[in-house]
Amino acid sequence: MSIDPALSRLSAAVRAAASGLVGREALVELVLLAAVAGEHLLVVGPPGTAKSAAVRRVGEALGARTFEYLLGRFTEPAELFGPIDLRRLREGELVVETAGMLPEAEFAFLDELFLGSTAILNTLLGVLNDRRFRRGRTELRVPLRACVAACNHLPDDPALAALADRFLLRAFVHPMPDARLEELLEAGAAGEGRLVALAEISDLDAVSAMAKQVDLGPARPALAEALRALRAAGVALSDRRMVRAQRLIAAAAALAGRGAASEADLWPLLSVVPTEAEQAVARAALPRLLAEAAHPRLPFAVAAAADGPAAQAGRLVAELPPLLAGALGGEPGRARLRGWLRDVDVAFAEADLPEALRAARAAALGALQPATQP
Repeated sequence: MSIDPALSRLSAAVRAAASGLVGREALVELVLLAAVAGEHLLVVGPPGTAKSAAVRRVGEALGARTFEYLLGRFTEPAELFGPIDLRRLREGELVVETAGMLPEAEFAFLDELFLGSTAILNTLLGVLNDRRFRRGRTELRVPLRACVAACNHLPDDPALAALADRFLLRAFVHPMPDARLEELLEAGAAGEGRLVALAEISDLDAVSAMAKQVDLGPARPALAEALRALRAAGVALSDRRMVRAQRLIAAAAALAGRGAASEADLWPLLSVVPTEAEQAVARAALPRLLAEAAHPRLPFAVAAAADGPAAQAGRLVAELPPLLAGALGGEPGRARLRGWLRDVDVAFAEADLPEALRAARAAALGALQPATQP
C-alpha cells in the first residue's frame, strides 16, 4: 500500500498547524519529526513564545488527544496522571482514573517541566522511556507519540540530567525579531481558532512504521564523519544520543518519502546537540553536511538547522525587497524597515557583514534618508 496519501495528509496538517504561528514554523515541524521518530522534544525559551500553541495545533491538525499542563513546586501527581478511584480504594485497591489525563494522551505539552516534584518526575520517566504508566493496580500502555516539554533555561541540577536526557531533540526559541512585529500582531489579531483535522493518527503511525524500515546504511558513513567532526570541535554527544539520532534521520527520510537515508537527511543531528552554544559550534563544524540538507515537507526545520551566518544573511537579504517597497508608502513601512536594520545589526558586527548583506543594509539606510531637495 502506498504511503503517499498519508504523507500528503501529514504535509497539509503541518502547514495548517504552522499557519498563524509567526516564526514558529520550524518548531511545528520538529514536533511532527519527533512524533514520527517516537522521540521527545525539549523547547527552551522565555514564556509567551508560542511553545504550547505549536503542540496544541499539531494535535488538532492530526485529530489527536492532547494533554497540557503547567507544572509547579506544589503540583500533585494526580493533576497529571489522574485521581485515585476512592470507591476502589475503600475496597483496598489503588486504582487511578486516567480518563482525559496524560496516560491517555497522544501528544503532551508540559510547561516548566523541571519544577515538578520527584514523585511526578520519576513516574514521568517511565511514561517517556517505556510508554507505560504504573501506579498501584493501574498498569496501562501509554499511546503517547511525542511529549514536548518547555523550560526557561536548561537545569543545572545533576539530579534532573536523567530526565532532560530523555528529550532527544532540543529547540531554542527567542522573542520575535523587530522586522516581523507587524506580522506577529496581524496574526495575533486574527486569532488562532481550532483547526479542522486534516490527517489522522493512523497516518502518523503509517509513516512511523515506514521510518523503522528505512535503510540507514547509505547515510551512516557521513553520519560517523559528522560525529567525529563534532568531537574535534569540542561537542561531545553521549553514546545514547548518537545512536538514537539515527531514529530522527530515519524519520526525516520517511517523511520525505524515501526508503533509504542520504546525506540530505542528516540535518536533525543539529537538534540532538544539547545546548544552544554547542549547536552554534556544530553548525560551524558541519558546513558541508548542512549544505546538503533538504526536505520537501520540513523546510523550516531544515533552515533552522542550517541557520549559520550565511543562511541567516541570505534570509535577511531576501526579506528586504518588499520592505523597501513598503517604505515608500509612509511611516508604517519605514518602521518595518528600521526593524529590519536592527535585526541585521543584532545578528552581525559591521566587520563581519557578508558582502550581499552589506549592500542590502546600505540600500535600506539610503531608503530611510530624507529626500534631497532640488
